[in-house]
Parts: sequence; structure tokens; C-alpha cells
Amino acid sequence: MTPEEMAGVREDLEAFAAELFDGFFRADQRRWGQAYVRGLLLDGRRKSVEPMAARLGEDGNRQALAHFITSSPWDPAHVRARLAWRMHEAIGPEALIVDDTGFLKDGDASACVSRQYTGTAGKVTKCQVGVSLHLATDHASAAVNWRLFMPASWDPASPEADADKVARRSRCGIPDRVGHVEKWQLALDMIDESRSWGIDIPLVVTDAGYGDAAAFRHGLEERNLPYAVGISSRHTAHPADARPVQPAYAGTGRPPAMQYPAPTQTMKDLVIAAGRAAARPVSWREGSRPGKSISGFKRMYSRFVALRIRPAGRGVRKTSDGP
Repeated sequence: MTPEEMAGVREDLEAFAAELFDGFFRADQRRWGQAYVRGLLLDGRRKSVEPMAARLGEDGNRQALAHFITSSPWDPAHVRARLAWRMHEAIGPEALIVDDTGFLKDGDASACVSRQYTGTAGKVTKCQVGVSLHLATDHASAAVNWRLFMPASWDPASPEADADKVARRSRCGIPDRVGHVEKWQLALDMIDESRSWGIDIPLVVTDAGYGDAAAFRHGLEERNLPYAVGISSRHTAHPADARPVQPAYAGTGRPPAMQYPAPTQTMKDLVIAAGRAAARPVSWREGSRPGKSISGFKRMYSRFVALRIRPAGRGVRKTSDGP
């Protein structure tokens, strides 16, 4: 956002920020909270305090902004809750999206920087990763809760701990109680927190980065939340009509567990086995490419196969007739 664009919306932005920071006891906290929001929105690659203060001009004070971020006592969860309430009212969400974003880093001063995969770069690289929840409709979305992911190398209790990274924890201001938590568990924790704020979640959607975790899917089921999640085509399963059988018991030792008579298949192989005739065309919305429709844009369209399956794997819960 350019300074000219900022000037055009500043009054509305200040009213919005005042609503977010209304719970702050001190006027200076509310003032520098609003300034920090403007600094984040202004154009500029670096979003650290010093360059933001410079872009804010007469409204910028590096020392005051730094104090607001690093030392001033305020509860970020309270701010996120207010944001979630406001966005829930404004958007009327149809779904809650679980996602993560990579923040590419060159230096070593930031917390939880490690070589890890991020879809932002499409590869393993040096970055931070933030897990986030977004209220969404087909036309709008807003991030309303987020966590910084801590790689196992930053956790002194982990077998994968890296001595150099552990030593940097105190310099980064990381509390001793904070350790490595899997991304899918961070997502469940944030879902619980968001629901405690009174946020209604009609549907949870996410990609295979979370859908591949059986424990994440079980967590959503335990919370009675409907979901539509991606899974990798390499995941294995049995056809829906498969049933486990009891192998013959030799009469000594523990009776053998029930087993499926046929081996598992990958999701890709199950879809291929269903055949082209099982695919159904689905058009779900207009895209951005020019087309011949009334609106002038092509509709987004593909063919889909709906299959009932029995998931396989150690993390999958069993019922009386199998997974």
C-alpha cells in the first residue's frame, strides 16, 4: 500500500485498529498498536521495526514501536479474538481453512528459523513457518489465529535438538515452556481456542499437509467438526466392501488379529480401478480467464471420482468391521 493509498483509508483503518486494541489499558499502547498496523500495510519488503518506522515518517518512532512489540505487556490472544469476532461478523464464513506460510530468512536472529519445507518457496529452504486459521467464503477470507511452528531442532527436549539453535532461544525471547509441537496439533489447539471465543466453525478444509495426519482427522471427528481435507495419492486403503477376517487360531498364544485378505492399494490405484466412467464433471465457480459465459469468464471445471474407502495404516482407528 502506498502512502497515498494509506491516506485514503486511514480514517477507516484507525477505527478498525481502535476496535482491535480497545482492551489495552494505556493510550500509548493503543497509539503504537495502530501505528504498527499501518507500518505492516505500507509497501516495503522488510517488515521489521526500523524500516517500518522510517516508512511511517512523522508517525514513526523506532524506540516506541520496538518497545510496543518486545516489552510492552499486552495479550495477543485478546487481539486475535477481537479480530476473529469482527471478521466472523463481516464475512459470515462458510469454512475454516487451515494453512501454513513460509517466511524466508537470511540471518539467524529470528526465532525458529530452520531449513524446512515451505510451499511458499516450493522447496526446503531456510525459513520460519507459521500455521494459520482463516475464516473464508468464496469471495473473502481473513486470518484470525496463527502460531509460529517450532522445529524439533529448537526444542532442547527433542532428540533432534541442535545445540546452536537451542542456545539462540533465550536471545529470541522464547519461554522455556514452549517446545516442538506438530503443525496439525497446533491447528487443533487453535481451533479449540477459536471456538472458546465463540467462533462458529461450519466446515474445516485443508490440504494434504494436514489431511495426511490421521490424528488430525480423528481430532476433528472428536470435536464433531465436518471436514474436507486433501490426502496424498500415495496413501493406502482398502475398497469400501473389503472386510477383515479372523485367521485360523493355532490354539496356543494370543489369537491372531483380524486381517484383510487382500493387500492395501494406493489411493491413485483405487481411483484408476474405478475407471473413467466413475468420474463426474463438476463446475464450481468462475475463474479469472476470459471465456464465453455471460460474465465473460471461464468457469472452473474438472472431473471427480467419489469413492468410499477403508483407510489403512497404524494411525487409523479400528471399528468392529475394520478401519
